[in-house]
Amino acid sequence: MVKYTLYNGNALEYLKDIPDESIDLIVSDVPYPTTKRGSKGSTMGGYWNSDLVNKGKIFSNNSIKPSEYLPDLYRVLKDGTHCYIMINNLNLIEMLNEGLKAGFKFIKLLAWDKKVRICGTYYMGQIEHIIMFRKGKGRPINDCGTSDLLSFKVNKLKDADGHNLHDTEKPVELMEVLVKNSSNEGDTVLDPFMGIGATGVASVKNGRNFIGMEIDPKYHEIAKKRMEEYNVKCIAECQ
Repeated sequence: MVKYTLYNGNALEYLKDIPDESIDLIVSDVPYPTTKRGSKGSTMGGYWNSDLVNKGKIFSNNSIKPSEYLPDLYRVLKDGTHCYIMINNLNLIEMLNEGLKAGFKFIKLLAWDKKVRICGTYYMGQIEHIIMFRKGKGRPINDCGTSDLLSFKVNKLKDADGHNLHDTEKPVELMEVLVKNSSNEGDTVLDPFMGIGATGVASVKNGRNFIGMEIDPKYHEIAKKRMEEYNVKCIAECQ
């Protein structure tokens, strides 16, 4: 029976409690700074409009540095497993360098085609990068015929007033590709920055156990409800 555990709080603290080499896969849209809206080279293009975006943020909790969590992500993964990190252009080099410092081996840079274009200074933005790391020995993905260009449009969930539940929501279908290719049924998937739970939904839908962490209580509650809807048979431990 599939099991999922959701934590509402700071991932930097909860990660310390996860045993060494106990996780089979990590898939996460991690927090990172964005280019300040309105500045030269802005990548936001008016897509989000808030005081936080003007300061290079989409959320209030995206100032964590990769060096603060990547060593723990490496520690908790089993040997011969994969770690997928979603990242933008601005933070790509830092994430790659810090991942290598933590011990990861770089495998591939995947691209998520969002099927929608966002204004930018140089080119219209249509893709987001996904860094694929591995720990230890190499292992193939389960479907080697999968393209490294993953095309999925996100149809963002809305509240009763028509507002996005989460401004950077990821498609469950996208996360399913990563989960199914780099884990097996019964494995445990970790997302330390789960947002409203796309990775969790992808995991429980496909017979994987899931551990998710989210500092925002509103997003945590949404993720909990989504996974309850998708996995009525599982045992949930929400802390």
